[in-house]
Amino acid sequence: MSSPRRTAARGRIDKRAAILDAAFTVFARRGYDQACVQEIADEAGVAKPTVYNHLTDKETLFHHATETVAEAVRTESLAVVERLREPGDLHVALAEVGIGLLRIYADDRSRALRRLTGSAGCAWIDEALADRFARLCLAGRLRQCDPAVAAEQFLALLTGPWEGRSRQESTVDLQAIVAAAVDTFLRAFGG
Repeated sequence: MSSPRRTAARGRIDKRAAILDAAFTVFARRGYDQACVQEIADEAGVAKPTVYNHLTDKETLFHHATETVAEAVRTESLAVVERLREPGDLHVALAEVGIGLLRIYADDRSRALRRLTGSAGCAWIDEALADRFARLCLAGRLRQCDPAVAAEQFLALLTGPWEGRSRQESTVDLQAIVAAAVDTFLRAFGG
């Protein structure tokens, strides 16, 4: 049986999470300048003073909402890259990683995060891929190369075509982009 104190703390955490989720939704929909705290409160299903009790002002709210989403995207992306820890068939593993990363990159939440923060990419994904590629180089699975450059190139082979096609087409064939990216990457860096 949970104590009233623990239940109250859980309710506060849940409310804060709902506020941050609503804030990100509203900021993504309206942009920072056009978003208002009342709209965020309405979206979260709480009173406006409740928003201020949890997060002191609009700027703090924006910071925490984008950081929360960035951390979720980071966690998901790193879990995808982890598939390269001990890959069997390297071509298959790179394709799985490529499709996983591209799905995360192309989802509405990630796109909104990039638009809101003005960030085209994240250094941590480059670093995680570079680490995996360095290990694959040491194991003879990839040619000796600068793993940071290999990571940068792999991500560019995925995101560049997606960016170009998504501006022109309503649906983009992620599988085709990944297949071409993996093929090109392995031609350049394959062991």
